[in-house]
Amino acid sequence: QVQLVESGGGLVQAGGSLRLSCAVSGGTLSGRSVVGWYRQAPGKQRELAATFTNGGGTDYADSVKGRFTISRDNAKNTVYLQMNNLKPEDTAVYYCNVRFFALNRKYDRDYWGQGTLVTVSS
Repeated sequence: QVQLVESGGGLVQAGGSLRLSCAVSGGTLSGRSVVGWYRQAPGKQRELAATFTNGGGTDYADSVKGRFTISRDNAKNTVYLQMNNLKPEDTAVYYCNVRFFALNRKYDRDYWGQGTLVTVSS
């Protein structure tokens, strides 16, 4: 029932910007949840790029700090990743992730988007 639909990926030149969107259905982001963006470059492990923390703040991978910004619009139930000053090293498939917390944390559940490809050319 929970679905995450991503959009906004594409081809961009180095130094350019993109904004990724993740529309969530079947769940409410304003509820007990955390949201993050992960990425997986060819031949590499999936890594956390940006996330909201349990305390309501944000955290970023060192490689994207100062360039990426995660945000959300609870009214639209949508998560965004603004990516500025893109570098070729940012080329990856980007995945939106939402973890919904249960009262019993044993039953927390993760949901993933299908991924959207970001390609940054030199």
